[in-house]
Amino acid sequence: MEQHKWIMDVIFKGARSLPHLMILVDDAGAFLPAINHSPWDGVTLADFVMPFFLFIVGVALALAYKRVPNKLEATRKAILRALKLFCVGLVLQGGFFHGVRSLTFGIDMEKIRLMGILQRIAIAYIVTALCEIWLKGDYDVDSGFDLLKRNRYQMFIGLIVMITYMGFLYGTYVPDWEYRISVPGSTEKYFFVKCSVRGDTGPGCNAVGMIDRKILGIQHLYGRPVYARSKQCSINSPQNGPLRPDAPSWCQAPFDPEGLLSSVMAIVTCLIGLQYGHVIVHFQKHKERIMKWLIPSFSMLILAFSLDFFGMHMNKPLYTVSYALATAGAAGLLFAGIYALVDMYGHRRPTAVMEWMGTHALMIYVLIACNILPIFIHGLYWREPKNNLLAGKKPNITKVQSASPTLAEEKQPDEKKQQLGVPDELQDGDRVHNKLGRGLRNKKASTSVAGPMWAK
Repeated sequence: MEQHKWIMDVIFKGARSLPHLMILVDDAGAFLPAINHSPWDGVTLADFVMPFFLFIVGVALALAYKRVPNKLEATRKAILRALKLFCVGLVLQGGFFHGVRSLTFGIDMEKIRLMGILQRIAIAYIVTALCEIWLKGDYDVDSGFDLLKRNRYQMFIGLIVMITYMGFLYGTYVPDWEYRISVPGSTEKYFFVKCSVRGDTGPGCNAVGMIDRKILGIQHLYGRPVYARSKQCSINSPQNGPLRPDAPSWCQAPFDPEGLLSSVMAIVTCLIGLQYGHVIVHFQKHKERIMKWLIPSFSMLILAFSLDFFGMHMNKPLYTVSYALATAGAAGLLFAGIYALVDMYGHRRPTAVMEWMGTHALMIYVLIACNILPIFIHGLYWREPKNNLLAGKKPNITKVQSASPTLAEEKQPDEKKQQLGVPDELQDGDRVHNKLGRGLRNKKASTSVAGPMWAK
């Protein structure tokens, strides 16, 4: 009994501490590019954090709903928890709290970011919780086949979700579209993105972004798209930098990495974690548990790399099927490793930091998400304010930015200038002027605090 209690303790505390890593990897990425999020296709260390958390949420739900005496009451509590989590996400990640160099707060409701990390977790949590409460069989479990039979309806839901996602991603027609952004002291600038395609998974013409623009509204999406660091957009790729002279028109278009359609696939990751939790509930021997975790983990990894090889690339912003399988398989291996370390061999010390973070989870999350801790660290300096621990990081206007972008490239699309009657000679002159201006500003980039380098 004590052993089972310790398993639950590690799982729940681990689940509560992982959200902080999601924020920390974003900060550390400026110092260690190797752990920054991938600009588009491919995965880095940071891209595993969110799926790992969703996975462990599923495991925890299997233990939390091991016995459900009153399904209606359990459903009510699950819905309330999900709503609370979603609302907290709106406050912490909607743009209400500003950055370390903008000591203000508040957000225009017309531009608040509607989706985010906590909102995605809330969606995956409520769907998985309802599946565990209402779609769990009553069969006795003596083997792996019995476990599959007992939870077949849950796995069927996961399969339907995956097929639905793929149908939208590869079957939705994406028309041409345009967006506008504002530059301080200048008029609004319009950008035209030519698509007219179906099944495209590139940054500018994918169904994930189109659905978010249609349903949520482009003004409510994340204003600093991850693909702005791609080779097509940034001179300093995979880091932020000045836009390339031939950068596509979509490089500054808002895009939410935690959008609606991509959050649908997050449900699948949580449901996979739920099945791993069932192994703890129904099997007592260490060897049985480890084998029933390792076999599906390796199977998902093999399938994921096969899909990636044949063109269905791993992509976090789109949360592709190959990405979901690869991260779930890796999470399963890590989970089995931690279980062997702690429960089989009794090495508790390596998890001490995770325990401490889990005990103070809410406090740590608020300190980081609301920039209280970064502001405190920024205020400790040596002789001059610029000599602080955060000085090496290129400053941003906001740490948790509102939906709409605030800065734009200087280059106006040629078609817009032609509509205004600007002669070709002046357009060419503007290009020369812009190049000279960018060259002068790049020399000052190391001392400027106006925002990301690519947006200057």
